[in-house]
Amino acid sequence: MDVSDQQTTPDHDDDSARLHQLGYAQELKRTMSGFSNFAVSFTIISILSGCLTLYGFGMKTGGPAAMIWGWPLVGIFVILVGLGMAEVCSSYPTAGGLYYWAARLARKNGPAWSWFTGWFNLVGQIAVTAGIDFGAALFLNAFLDLQWGFSATPGHTILLLAIILVVHGLLNTFGVRIVAILNNVSVWWHLIGVLVIVGVLIFVPAKHQDASFVFGSFVNQTGWGSAFYVFALGLLVAQYTLTGYDASAHMTEETKSAATAGPRGIVMSIVVSLVAGWILLIGLTFAIQDYAGEVGSATGVPPAQIFIDATGAVTGKFLLLICIGAQLFCGMASVTANSRMIYAFARDGAIPGSKFWHKINKRTQTPTNAVWLGAGGALVLALPYLWSYTAYSAVTSIAVVGLYVAYVIPVFLRVRQGDDFERGPWHLGRWGKPVGIIATVWVVVIFVLFMLPQASPVTVDSFNYTPIAFLVVLGGAGLWWAVSARKWFKGPKVQGSEAELAAVEQELKELG
Repeated sequence: MDVSDQQTTPDHDDDSARLHQLGYAQELKRTMSGFSNFAVSFTIISILSGCLTLYGFGMKTGGPAAMIWGWPLVGIFVILVGLGMAEVCSSYPTAGGLYYWAARLARKNGPAWSWFTGWFNLVGQIAVTAGIDFGAALFLNAFLDLQWGFSATPGHTILLLAIILVVHGLLNTFGVRIVAILNNVSVWWHLIGVLVIVGVLIFVPAKHQDASFVFGSFVNQTGWGSAFYVFALGLLVAQYTLTGYDASAHMTEETKSAATAGPRGIVMSIVVSLVAGWILLIGLTFAIQDYAGEVGSATGVPPAQIFIDATGAVTGKFLLLICIGAQLFCGMASVTANSRMIYAFARDGAIPGSKFWHKINKRTQTPTNAVWLGAGGALVLALPYLWSYTAYSAVTSIAVVGLYVAYVIPVFLRVRQGDDFERGPWHLGRWGKPVGIIATVWVVVIFVLFMLPQASPVTVDSFNYTPIAFLVVLGGAGLWWAVSARKWFKGPKVQGSEAELAAVEQELKELG
């Protein structure tokens, strides 16, 4: 595969010049290294968040066999989606990311492609923030229940979610430098955390499951009769975990050597997460002591019960704290990336109240208002958990469907461009088209799959409300487009001439 860096690594001035060519001023501080760009996406993928928060769901939808073999299966397709995105990111390194790419790549009706890509991305971003911090709230509630008897009820979990979102909003508002440092720390927290957890689960438990159980045991507690259907539902564990790597694209206006660092951040975050996540899943599954008891744990968090059953209360709670720390890092980074997407979409007038959501904090040069829109939207999306225990898996489905449709639209449009595609310094060469075709087909499959019912019989409590959420949000976006936006939304706006862009940047420097 001809993935090459054929141009000289650009310096800061080259990054700003390329951004000017794309039509934007350098409003955000460009201080992020390539490693930091990777760190944001790796942190949002967060194997200690996605893998573990949906582990209980996976125990019911296919069990060990579906999770262990579903992980590399999904991972192969995710790598292909990521490669397709990375190639486009190299050509257009801007915070708008996906919706900007769609506008530039569409042969016709560019504004419409851009509009709907942006809305799919926006919904997916808010849903993934909700899913991450909701998972953190579940795990934190489990710890508080074990330690001090703060019972794991829906009301308590939503209260903790609200507190976590406020903390993440405040960090992204007032602690911008701290957030940057914590994102780098998060990489090592995740990698070392996985080694510690797996190491403890290997050496401490008095007994382990055998390999035939880990790699071959199929469990169906969904009520559906088709093993194939249940296995397919179980793929949500891996597909949800391996999301959020578009953050590397959204952070490119703050990254040095963005045309190469952004693509590398996308691909490397997937590959490292894929390897480390599989090790974590295998280690955790070998440590299962009482399958039925751990699925139905009073904590509401099966991995917490596995830790305690396998290693004892003290060590188990320590391992649980490692997971909670990782999940909090993950949610913080998700709010950061989400706010950049909202900022860019609002910059182009595509969100109600765009002028307000696009405002930059002059002191920190970050989109503070967009931070709070993302955090508030995440809380609203998680509120149905107060009435439905299946709400979490629905939120994760919304995140998967929203993000992956937004991911693949630019990849599909790049395939349609064929040899007319304007390559950046990081590209796939002749592999670009076949990679893009396979990635597109995969996303069509999961779009249908994760809209389907996840439990039988279908009741108010077990209903998958993913289709309703999408009909409400995207139906609204479609209606807005048909009635009004198609008349004035022309895709990403050019902020001005070279002189005007320079004037904007100078004003920000003087205010800073």
